[in-house]
Amino acid sequence: MDRPPNARLMRVIEQSGLSYEDLARAVRAVASASGNSGIRTSKSNIAYWVRGTPPNPPTARYLLEVLSRRLARPLTLDEIGLPPARRDSEPDALGLTVEGDPVETLGHIGRADIERRTFLTRAAYSVAGAALPLGAAHETEERTKRAVSGGTAGASEVEAVRDMVAMFTAIDERHGGQHGRSTVVQYLTDDVKRLCSSRFRTEALRQEMYSAAGSLAYLAGWKAFDADEHGLAQRYYLQAYSLARRADNPADQAYALRILAHHGMDNGRPEHVLGLAEKAVSLGRGKVDPVAESLFVICRARALAESEQITKARHEADRARELAARGERAEMGWAVMWGAPSATVAAHTAKIHERLGDHAAAERYHASARKHYGSTQHQRIAALSAAAEGHAQLRQGQIERACETWGLALDAMSGIRSSRTRKAVRSIRADLGRFRARGARPALELDERARTWLRQPA
Repeated sequence: MDRPPNARLMRVIEQSGLSYEDLARAVRAVASASGNSGIRTSKSNIAYWVRGTPPNPPTARYLLEVLSRRLARPLTLDEIGLPPARRDSEPDALGLTVEGDPVETLGHIGRADIERRTFLTRAAYSVAGAALPLGAAHETEERTKRAVSGGTAGASEVEAVRDMVAMFTAIDERHGGQHGRSTVVQYLTDDVKRLCSSRFRTEALRQEMYSAAGSLAYLAGWKAFDADEHGLAQRYYLQAYSLARRADNPADQAYALRILAHHGMDNGRPEHVLGLAEKAVSLGRGKVDPVAESLFVICRARALAESEQITKARHEADRARELAARGERAEMGWAVMWGAPSATVAAHTAKIHERLGDHAAAERYHASARKHYGSTQHQRIAALSAAAEGHAQLRQGQIERACETWGLALDAMSGIRSSRTRKAVRSIRADLGRFRARGARPALELDERARTWLRQPA
């Protein structure tokens, strides 16, 4: 029996202005960015879907994201004439919310993460999801309070969760995001979920537990980001923000908004990043110490550069460096666990200069970040900073210096399990390609080292 044409999909494609070939290319790109390189959508597939045969569920989700981005508004599968997910256990929008109960939502996300359910681990980064915090009210809403169950918890339980998060974060920074990842998620969805449902002697203690839980959700998101699972990372970050709202903690909210903004920029999706960065600056102003504030200001600087407001971006970057210079570390909030803000500010200043094509300045700031991160305590980010520094040197024609710096990066990557470091090494090999062909000895020797490094288990 012939299926009727999918008139809804046809209409939305027409509204998008994309040809079938362009749409197919965009679907493949979103799938690849989500870790699903097996998607082979062609213009013939698009025509087939328009004629009435639906794509498989993963491809349908990528198609939905492409069309949502193109039309700059969230779409549903129903709006493009496609059936919903076949199983309730695979809700397409799981975690794409900052309302409701973040603890319960994290329980569902965490279980799907531990089970490596591909509907979530290969989910696309959602542009519409990035805008959700911008429409959220600042105040904690009474209707979102959790039902109390289980035992009693107090200050010692809050401190225990904070200590565990600090330990997990230190391991992540030193050894990479794939070390202890399942343990972090299991702890979040079991022990911490139960503690958040406990009775507390005061509302202030309950809020402190929500804050501690939020920092753990943030770490789970960071680990997903470090594995190149960007849709999953985004969902954890959104729930971290939701928990910070539940905790009524502006500093934590600002820190979550900051990572959501950077995540959008890292995914090449700048649509909402300036709004997120500006909201982070606004929430942090007067609520955090100057060193912590520098993290929000440099995020705004990078977002301004993304929106081509170059003069303002430079001014904000200068202001961020001045704030960061006032101390060695942030004194409050989640930022305490994530290294020297001066190094973070330098790293993002380098990214601003990369975008502006000023490779000498980018090299200088990447080198500054590498030196600040230099100890083994932050080995992964020091290695990534060295890799970026080498790229900046190569773009200035300094192949021997680049090879020397990349050698330092490979040294620092020893024992690190991280998709980002593997991607960095593949990028180094790609940049070395033309020099290999010329037989340049430093390039040949370094390329062999990089090739050997990539043979290690991921």
